[in-house]
Amino acid sequence: MTAAAETPSLLPGQESGRIFLVVVDQSEELPLAIKYACDRARRTGGRVALLYVYNVEKDFHHWKFVSRMADAEAREEAENILKLHALRVVQETGRTPDTYVREGDRRTELFALIKEHPEISMLVLSSAPGNKPGPLIAAVTGKFAGKIGIPVTVIPAAPRQASAAA
Repeated sequence: MTAAAETPSLLPGQESGRIFLVVVDQSEELPLAIKYACDRARRTGGRVALLYVYNVEKDFHHWKFVSRMADAEAREEAENILKLHALRVVQETGRTPDTYVREGDRRTELFALIKEHPEISMLVLSSAPGNKPGPLIAAVTGKFAGKIGIPVTVIPAAPRQASAAA
């Protein structure tokens, strides 16, 4: 495949070089956000970025060895999860996504990443079904709305089917 074939042709007025950030978690809705971000990146000549934030219980921090081992295991798990989703992004877009692994509070680390990387142009989140869309969506559309500094796209969750046995 030639370089020209890999680069989508953009129409006048289309976005170019935009970065669509997806916060990776273990939710069932995550693939919806990744698919949307990949579709936008492919259509606009942009890229996808993935952020995974993990948090290690600090109850045993007085045992340095155990604490370091727990941190290392959590980081390795986070990196493996990101690799899995990054492969999907490569398959969907033909481009390797930017990946970020952080330790701490998800909202705090998300806001810090966006501040550190002004090239990130949109946050893409998927909503959980029901009345509670999820804590990150509640934060960026509620108390912290307008403080994130970039547009936020919330992908609605597909309604869950009632089980046949019910």
